[in-house]
Amino acid sequence: MQTLPQADIDLSQGIVFQDQPSLTWIADPVTHRLRGRGDNYDAVRQAVEIIVNVERFRWQIYTPNFGIELDGLLGKDSGYAASELQRRLTDAFVPDDRLLGISDFSYTVEDGVMAASVTVNTVFGPVQTIVGVKLR
Repeated sequence: MQTLPQADIDLSQGIVFQDQPSLTWIADPVTHRLRGRGDNYDAVRQAVEIIVNVERFRWQIYTPNFGIELDGLLGKDSGYAASELQRRLTDAFVPDDRLLGISDFSYTVEDGVMAASVTVNTVFGPVQTIVGVKLR
């Protein structure tokens, strides 16, 4: 009587990993309706926008490694908040292997709100995004 599962799989030739397509529904930000399906650049651009607009650990529909932590920056000095925001943006994009990192980080502070502009480098090309953070 066998207690361990048996298989006829030959692993001596190695394993080939294949990336899955990034096909997803694309939401129109103006009409708030789905406008069809998108792949590659459209899908990754939408993923970046969702990541920077979802507070990590707040919504149960998302896994704990999805989104960005912005709540802890309220009341902090703008210099500290800028450096911490840059680090948190980098951390937010790590789980998605289509996102390679960030560059061209710059920020302005006006009336207690920090607006950070950043370029997200992806496997399909750069995506520009802006993140707003209330500091007071």
